[in-house]
Amino acid sequence: MEDVLDLYSQPVEPKRPLVCFDERLCQLIADVHSPIPPIPKTSEKPGQVEKYDYEYERNGSCNLFAFFAPI
Repeated sequence: MEDVLDLYSQPVEPKRPLVCFDERLCQLIADVHSPIPPIPKTSEKPGQVEKYDYEYERNGSCNLFAFFAPI
């Protein structure tokens, strides 16, 4: 980590640009059930949020690649 921070702290050289790369794995998931809309009751306060079920369907995964040049 210290090597990376030292590299970032060096002055910018137009002939030798610094390009960084990062990768992140992302799960592709889908809802199995539709969200339950809020049902206002006389005893509940207004502004209730939708309720979501924790169950989901896995639709694979993908990799997200990012290339950037810090300034």
